[in-house]
Amino acid sequence: MTWWEAIILGLVEGITEYLPVSSTGHLLVVQDLLGIGTEDGNTWKAANAFAICIQAGAIVAVLGLYWQRVRQGVFGMLGPIGIGKGDEAGLRLFINLVVAFMPAAVIGLIFDDMIEKYLFNAWTIVIAWAVGGVAILAVAFWKRGKSGDEHKGSDLDSLTWQMALTIGFIQCLAMMPGTSRSLVTIVGGILVGLHIAAAVEFSFLLGVVTLLAATVYKAREAGPLMLEEYGWSPMIIGSIAAWLSAVVAIKWMVSYLKKHGMSIFGYYRIAIAILVAALILTGTIDANTPQ
Repeated sequence: MTWWEAIILGLVEGITEYLPVSSTGHLLVVQDLLGIGTEDGNTWKAANAFAICIQAGAIVAVLGLYWQRVRQGVFGMLGPIGIGKGDEAGLRLFINLVVAFMPAAVIGLIFDDMIEKYLFNAWTIVIAWAVGGVAILAVAFWKRGKSGDEHKGSDLDSLTWQMALTIGFIQCLAMMPGTSRSLVTIVGGILVGLHIAAAVEFSFLLGVVTLLAATVYKAREAGPLMLEEYGWSPMIIGSIAAWLSAVVAIKWMVSYLKKHGMSIFGYYRIAIAILVAALILTGTIDANTPQ
């Protein structure tokens, strides 16, 4: 992998990780277009591990931008064990994040190999993009029809563990590449009653926990193969590119959603689904995962 390919993949990861458009779907398509990981099963596993491990840059972006919330959760966790004064709201946030994370942790560990074998292919991504796009437009329409304002709802401090658990089970849908973890958790937050800003914030914070766990798991499982294939330099370059681009993407998304809804992402997903389907049909992209 060249330095500029690492930068491209890092930029794609950072820009798409927290937008409701699926970073996994974009990375798999871009890797195929660049010819990365297409030779055989081992090179594909190395490429997949690389795509997951550069999520570290996106994690750092959220830790920096939402440091106050992260700090609140940390102090909330430490309070009950006698370290610091504690923070009741922070403890509730910490518990909600753990509860929301658990369904994906359990189901992911059980079905990880099966998901990669049967779902990591271009047609699955196309279908997930299209379905997700329709879902975004449907939810936006439902919120307007229900409340007259899709920005109405409760704030993050009102989130209960039952609501968090619901979001956690909905997050499991994102195991299908092309679905978007950000999408399903934001929509899940809206469906349980959060206003869109609170749903986005919880999605970002939950993303830190989920992505960190996935990065550690994949690095432990396929990290040596990845480093043997690419070395450290592309990993470092890709992570830095992911960090910088994620900062820009998060700031833009938060600013955009203050004035607009999520409909634009629904139209984008449908458009890119049509484009990639055309690339598959013309043979530009291979529809099958190397075995």
